[in-house]
Amino acid sequence: MTHTTEGPGTFTSRDPATGTPLTEHPAHGPREVGEAVARAREAGARWAALPASGRRTRLLRWKRELAERLDAVAATVAAETGKPRQDAELEVLLALGHLDWAARRAGRVLRRRRVRTGLVAAHQTATLVHRPLGVVGVLGPWNYPVYTPMGSVGYALAAGNAVVFKPSEYTPGTGVLLAELFDAAVPEYAGLLGVVTGPGSTGEALARSGVDKVAFTGSPGTARKVMAVCAETLTPFLAECGGKDAVIVTADADLDAAADAIVWGAMANAGQTCAGVERVYAVREVHEELCRRIVARAGALRPGSGADASYGPMTMPGQKDVVERHVRDALAKGARAALGGEEGSPGPFVAPVVLVDVPEESAAMSEETFGPVVAVNAVPDAAEAVRRANASRYALGAAVFCGGGRAGAALAARLRAGAVSVNAVLGFATVPALPFGGSGDSGFGRIHGEEGLRAFTAPQSVTVRRFAAPVDLTSFGTPAAAKARAASLVRALHRRR
Repeated sequence: MTHTTEGPGTFTSRDPATGTPLTEHPAHGPREVGEAVARAREAGARWAALPASGRRTRLLRWKRELAERLDAVAATVAAETGKPRQDAELEVLLALGHLDWAARRAGRVLRRRRVRTGLVAAHQTATLVHRPLGVVGVLGPWNYPVYTPMGSVGYALAAGNAVVFKPSEYTPGTGVLLAELFDAAVPEYAGLLGVVTGPGSTGEALARSGVDKVAFTGSPGTARKVMAVCAETLTPFLAECGGKDAVIVTADADLDAAADAIVWGAMANAGQTCAGVERVYAVREVHEELCRRIVARAGALRPGSGADASYGPMTMPGQKDVVERHVRDALAKGARAALGGEEGSPGPFVAPVVLVDVPEESAAMSEETFGPVVAVNAVPDAAEAVRRANASRYALGAAVFCGGGRAGAALAARLRAGAVSVNAVLGFATVPALPFGGSGDSGFGRIHGEEGLRAFTAPQSVTVRRFAAPVDLTSFGTPAAAKARAASLVRALHRRR
């Protein structure tokens, strides 16, 4: 889908496969963004005052509304991204699981709890509570326009915040529909989940609008620009910026299972998955056979826009050029195309490409390709596979295929990735209790799980003096000799422990 200006303040979403216009949307500027934030802040004050059980009840109502309208939501996702309808439905179902988890557990995770005070502060009680931030601005992506932003939108709402959501300019209708269904399910809090649409300038306006945190998903380059805007006001920032995820395959791995998972991880959604498979390191003993099985499975896939298509088009028009550039660069540097790669595909579609013996310095191994391309290189052993996997400036997800779970877990512990699956790919994405995020050019901060709930709160520490301390170390009136004796006692205790 491309977007074009139709007149002052509007743009049109389009079917990425055909270019057919879908819907016209307003391109919101600073004034409209500011108004949405103001409405969210007013509704958010009442939302934050609710007990956790009240927020849970209302978020579960939204979840049920989304489930009831799953067909409409999936149809909008499929139309705007071009992905097959079944893929869109799976995306929405995964998002429902995360919303359910956040709604049901936020109260327990964020409730006030007592903490131990220690020897010096034994005369005090101490508690810790995680309080909502206020209004969270969410800048969403186009590749998974429901599942990915829900990791911020749903968790921020569950934590007691209001949200203003700016969906990608390629998938605005999906964002608008999510907010409409929220208002239908929770009409008494209209405006709590606000949506603004438009190009990058709308996202910049949201970052400058006085929100209390910005959660961003997109490229590292755009993240740096948004982060620079947030830095002007010290607005907290969470960034999920994609990856160059690696799969390690050892000599005792189930090659059929590995090949099946690698092809799905690399080709599903036309490879437009931040934690998708882009690099494979297989030990030399199984490399040739693994490649044969990968090629057989990938060669059976057919991109297209019909009901029988394996995956859809490149959603963003310029992405096909990036994919083809990476393939050409790899071949020019000595890689071999085991499947595809010699000729470009017609239209916005990219046929599966399997590259072998790809130089590590090539773009296909070092930059995020974000297309249906996978590079499969041979390594002498698992140690070298780990070294190469960790050499990337990205560190988001990874996978290990080996003969046993314990061995896989041991290899996973050596990987720099923020999330690792053993004998599967993207397994972590289906578990709401697990945090998701990376480091390096993959960004920082976490969504999902308990860490994802706490990411949208501010911890507040409270101490209450129960009785006067035997020796008050925070008073000028305490004699120096008494302070010295207390200090000597504490020092002696620490030296003995």
